This record gives sequence, C-alpha cells and structure tokens, in this order.
Amino acid sequence: MNPPVLKFVENPRIAVVGLGYVGLPLAIEFAKQFETIGFDTNPRRIEALQTGVDTTNEVDREDLRSAQNIVFASNPEALSGCDAFIVTVPTPIDRHKNPDLTALRSASELVGSYLQPNCVVVYESTVYPGATEQVCVPLLERHSGLTMNVDFAVGYSPERINPGDPGRRISHILKLTSGSSEQAADYIDDLYASIITAGTYKVKSIQTAEAAKVIENTQRDVNIALINELALIFEKLGLDTHEVLQAAETKWNFLKFKPGLVGGHCIGVDPYYLTHKAQEIGYHPRVILAGREINDAMGKHVAHEVIKRMTKKRIPIADSRVLVMGFAFKENCPDIRNTRVIDIVDEISSYDVAVDVYDPCVDPGDAQIEYGLKVIEELAESEYDAIVVAVAHDSFRSMSVEDVLRYGKSTCVLYDVKGLYPREQVDGRL
Repeated sequence: MNPPVLKFVENPRIAVVGLGYVGLPLAIEFAKQFETIGFDTNPRRIEALQTGVDTTNEVDREDLRSAQNIVFASNPEALSGCDAFIVTVPTPIDRHKNPDLTALRSASELVGSYLQPNCVVVYESTVYPGATEQVCVPLLERHSGLTMNVDFAVGYSPERINPGDPGRRISHILKLTSGSSEQAADYIDDLYASIITAGTYKVKSIQTAEAAKVIENTQRDVNIALINELALIFEKLGLDTHEVLQAAETKWNFLKFKPGLVGGHCIGVDPYYLTHKAQEIGYHPRVILAGREINDAMGKHVAHEVIKRMTKKRIPIADSRVLVMGFAFKENCPDIRNTRVIDIVDEISSYDVAVDVYDPCVDPGDAQIEYGLKVIEELAESEYDAIVVAVAHDSFRSMSVEDVLRYGKSTCVLYDVKGLYPREQVDGRL
C-alpha cells in the first residue's frame, strides 16, 4: 500500500525554532525567499535581534537590520499558522558526558502544539542515529494528535555552521537533506536548495543523515587526538611538534591537523552522541573514546606544564598571578560553549594561583553566567608571573612576543598553546 500523498504548501510560512549560531543565519536566508518567524525562548535574545544586534556575530548588523519578511518572537503564539518548522536548538552533553536532549524534547513538544496537517518539521540539531524518529516524532504526534507520514512529515538536515568563519556562511556550505518519506525528502531538499547556493545532497534516510553529521566531527576529533598524543610524545623527546608536522606535511597525502584544545558545541560533544548509541546497542567503541580521553586531558596538561616551567624559573607558585589570553572555544569567535580553556584555568587555580582571563571577543556576562568566571576587560603591564596564550584570535596573532611579555613581570613564563610564536621565543608550547 502506497503512503498517503501530503499536500505541502508551495510557498510555506517557515518557523526557525532556536536563534543561536545555527538558527539565526538560517532564518535570515529563508527570509529572503519566504515569510519567516525567528523564534527563541530567550526574550533578551529577541530584543537584541529586534534592534539589529547579533551577539554571536554570525550575521552582519546591516544584513540583520535590512532583513525583510522576518519576525523575531519569543511568544509561542507566533508559531501558529506556520507550514514548515525547522528546529535548531542546542544538543549538549551532561556532566556524565551523556546526550542532553532537554532542549530538543521541549522544542518538539512546542512545535507539536502548533502542528497542522500537511506541515513539515525539519531537525538540524546534532543527535545520534535514530533520535529524530525515536525521540522527537513521538512527541510531535502526542502533542499534535497527528501521525507522521499520514498527516505531517519530518526531515533531518544537519547543521554545518563554522562559527567565526566569514568565508563559509550557510549558503556556501553543501547541505545534507533527508525526509521521512520520498515525497517529504524531495520537498525538504527543494526547500533548502532555494537558499543554499553550494547545493544540496539528499540521502535515503533520516538515520543516514544523522549518522553522517555525527561522524563528521568524530573524524576530526580522532585525528586531533592523534596529533595531541604525538605532541605529548615529541615533548618528552625534546622535539618541536610544529616543526615535525611541517616536515611531514610535505608528503602529498599527509592530513593537516594541529595540536590543541578541543572544545565547542560540535567536535568536543558529537563523539559522545555516537558512543552513547554504540553502547546502547552493545558495542563499546575504543578508538573514539580513547581520542576523547586524550583531548579532554589537554587543558590539564597545559596547566601542569605552566606550573613546571614556573618552578624551573624559581617563581613561587602559591599566590602567584597567571594571565590566560583567550577564553572562546576557537579563534575570532565569542562562543564559549564547552570551551576547554576552562580546564587550564581551573587546574592552575587549584595551585592557589590567582588566574585572570582576558578575551576581547567574549561577553564577560556570558562567562560569568555559564562558568562563574570574571573575564577582565583591560590588561595591566608587569603584573603576571606566567602568561598562557590559549586562543589564536587575530588580535593576539598581531602581537609580538615582546608585546605579550609587557604584561609579565621581569621573570615570567610564556606558554603558547596555539603555536603562534617561534619556539625559541617562548618557554613552552604544544
């Protein structure tokens, strides 16, 4: 028996649920073609967007202010009458490193309350294979009283946003699409194709799209873990990791990865979604979890290396002062979600050291709320016993070693996490 043919709206009214790094750029692009509702449960976020301010810096102020056909709202009633819902809420991990689907469940319940026959719901949030159909669809059906593929359709199109990268905006990144039926898959693919100039790639099932997303970042995580482990080995051998990598990169098929902290809302999180599902079906992943263990330990390793070098320079540890430059999870970005710089800060602080964190890209209020951490906004000269350059912001790249050491005392340790400076000019680097 053939599945029912749904009557999807040709020119849909679209609701993007969740206006963070993923949702806002998506809503702005859709608004160029369709009437769009940008919905977020945070009233302060909505108020800022209504005044043309995007604190994520993913949408230019002029593009935001000149956007047509879009209404920003925190009142759920704004979702009434929408034909397509796109869910872009965060999917983090909890303190036990298990998937936290709280926001995804809440969004599904909310959308279900406004779901009407012939509507489409597309999820972009990172999940493990099967989550859309096993977790989200039952909530949509329960709160709408409708049935998937009889009354409405569902799709999955994983986000591929790269925060802080103006050269890779949403329309310039190939988009994976999928649907709960062949008809739904075609409709969803056409919907995204209307705004994605880089093109779309339609896969055969929702689970395939979910799996593809979660392994994109898992692959990067494992590769970075290998380089981090090599950095630990080379450090003990007295070799400069960056020099070794530069030499190896002269071979045409050598993959270019650098050692460093692995945080953020994707690479440091997505592997745990995959390993959670693997363990659920009785398989214990070894390579993936080994990579996670290495990467999760790098912040503490940096902290210990800083303390070791301070000791070698006869700098008293207790009551000393350390400056950490950079707190965002990556360069030129205000995003502090799952930043592993916090591991450096916490570990150094455990030695009764006063740690100041400076990051011109980060909102101090966000750091205070999320981590209980005060980010200083001005630097004083000759204040610190050690300085850790933890993030490769352009503003830090433009500084010479002499510029950085102005903030240190006459005897000071300089540790370069990102390899911004020549090895001979710093006391240590990954």
